[in-house]
Amino acid sequence: MNVDSLVKSITPEIFERLQYGAATGKWPDGTVLSEAQKEQTVQLVMLYQAKIAKSNEQFTINENGEMVQKSKRELQKEFSQDSEIARFSENDL
Repeated sequence: MNVDSLVKSITPEIFERLQYGAATGKWPDGTVLSEAQKEQTVQLVMLYQAKIAKSNEQFTINENGEMVQKSKRELQKEFSQDSEIARFSENDL
């Protein structure tokens, strides 16, 4: 299995478990990751973020393996689009 096939086979649920393992150093059931597992887990999370996830996080990894940092303006625009439920004018009230 090549890297692209591996990353495409990761479900959102598995990705959440991988993120948890990368962030805490253990799996959700409490099993501690070895150093090799930690390194591989972080690499998988970065690959998934770069190739699959459409993340609105400030720091992500692009397809070339470079860190991408979004500006405050970009983040505000993304969050305002995602969280807006309704918009009313003063005449509607």
